[in-house]
Amino acid sequence: MKSTNEYIDHLISCIHLEEKAQKEQFDALGSTSLKELRHAGLALHPLRIKRRSYGFADYPEFNFFLPYPNDSSNFRDGAQIEVFFPGEESIKAILLGFDGRSGDVRLLTNDFPDWIDDGAALLLAPDAHTTEVMLRSMEKVRQTPSLNALFTTIHSTSSENPPLKNKTTDPKWFNVGLNASQKSAVEGILAEKELVIVHGPPGTGKTTTLVEAVQQLVEEGKRVLVCAPGNAAVDHFAKSLLGKVKRMVRIGNNARIDESLFPYTIEGILKDSDQAKEMKKMKIRAEELRKMAHQYKRHFGKDERDQRKLLMNEVREIRSYIRKSREHEERTAIEHAQVILGTPVGIWDAYVPDNSMDVVLIDEAGQCLEPLAWAVLSKAERRVLAGDHLQLPPTVLSEEAQKKGFNRSILEIACATVPSVFLLNIQYRMRSAIAGFSSQQFYDNKLLTPDSLADIGEHLLFYDTAGAGFNEETNEERPGYANSGEMNLVVQLIEKLVLNCSKAAFISPYSSQIALAKETLPPEIRCSTIDSFQGQEMHTIIISLVRSNEKGQVGFLSDHRRINVALTRAKERLIVIGDSSTLCSDSFFSSLIEYSEKLGAYHSCFELMY
Repeated sequence: MKSTNEYIDHLISCIHLEEKAQKEQFDALGSTSLKELRHAGLALHPLRIKRRSYGFADYPEFNFFLPYPNDSSNFRDGAQIEVFFPGEESIKAILLGFDGRSGDVRLLTNDFPDWIDDGAALLLAPDAHTTEVMLRSMEKVRQTPSLNALFTTIHSTSSENPPLKNKTTDPKWFNVGLNASQKSAVEGILAEKELVIVHGPPGTGKTTTLVEAVQQLVEEGKRVLVCAPGNAAVDHFAKSLLGKVKRMVRIGNNARIDESLFPYTIEGILKDSDQAKEMKKMKIRAEELRKMAHQYKRHFGKDERDQRKLLMNEVREIRSYIRKSREHEERTAIEHAQVILGTPVGIWDAYVPDNSMDVVLIDEAGQCLEPLAWAVLSKAERRVLAGDHLQLPPTVLSEEAQKKGFNRSILEIACATVPSVFLLNIQYRMRSAIAGFSSQQFYDNKLLTPDSLADIGEHLLFYDTAGAGFNEETNEERPGYANSGEMNLVVQLIEKLVLNCSKAAFISPYSSQIALAKETLPPEIRCSTIDSFQGQEMHTIIISLVRSNEKGQVGFLSDHRRINVALTRAKERLIVIGDSSTLCSDSFFSSLIEYSEKLGAYHSCFELMY
């Protein structure tokens, strides 16, 4: 058994492996054509610039859209990127927000380059800042006795929570519709334990439960820090709190934030203040200086260069003043907030002091790397981890780090040792037939379905392509696997079942199959990789499993948590397409086919072909 210091050293070594993998991937981009990078999902190109502005701390920002489909699954909110144009020096940047077709970028430079409108590309870059945050977090754990003790507790095989403090009264519920398991979870959070876990399988009302807990804590006069690994999850939680708490602050980028949340950002809080008016004047002055500097761009004499340098130095001074002013106002807002929300890196950057909060809650903790979690676990002495470790784990690029368990989330690790785990056991999303298999395979048959979602028809369909010759395909332009035979079958199913395409989504593990789907299926159908669809739902889901080969190789379909995500997105109808002769080399898929047979949901593709 490893000591605490050995575990910390192990995590630090994994962070460096991931850093190395990111750098190697980025270095390889230099010898790869832009077309190949685009097909590999490592570049977005071409960009069409819609709007330019000078945003946070007067950094240049632009909004863009993609006129043609791109494999964009690797580009996430907050990603470190470089803006690239052939023959020019690339510019470091941050992808502030992205929805698959349009997004916002902040350039980490003084001004827009001349070539920005000429068909620039976005390239994935190593995320050096997140790496630094994780490394510093682990050193803090090593050096802080209370964190070191909690780290030991989580990694111990015999963890014990301290005794509960007695509650004099039962909570007066804000949401009287909570079920028994949801109330139990809230009561567990209120019981003042050092660490509580809320295990929320798909559709079980995890956010509803956590919002109730936050309201109860605020009612008690507690200050709560809420974070999640991604901005989309943070915003979802923040919107769920609207009208339920008075003093809420959303920390982090707000380039694509929902209009309803803007008043709770630092910019929204400052909107009509004297400080905001002063900063606006300073931004106008900076813009004037930039315009004056631009007139020297075509002159290369020493005097002109010196004058331009002086002007841009003044712009930098203004930017520094604006940044410091914003940081001051942010800290003031943080000091007075009842609830603070942000990503782990956003919280770290905002300098929320350690132990300044009463409770820290990490939502979607099943997708949070352990070192990132430690960036915020120091902010309070009571912690809550919420999510589902039986869905997709955190994304890790380094295969070596994966083998060493680096893609085990903080939630997965804690669930194995911490006794205070509250399972939300009633799902409100899916018909019984859809939920049944996941309940059986992942949740020990404890995931229940209310009577209101009892089956009233054929909600699950499995179409077996065995013997049809629908073999998986690969090609140079689209790395990975596709299956045009399965795609043609989807087209036939849409016609036969008279599917409402606007209420349907097509998902697959492979981005190449998604690219093919976007070319083949009606535009009303949403097409997405399984990874990108986690946390979402749709009336009808069609899953193409793609793999079909003589060797019975299923590839990363063997990560059954990915399939759990796919199988739990549909509300009314789930259609699964796959080759049983390949899939049944894996006992999980054998069980899925057996389950569909028992329900009378198994069909051969030949039923559609003849």
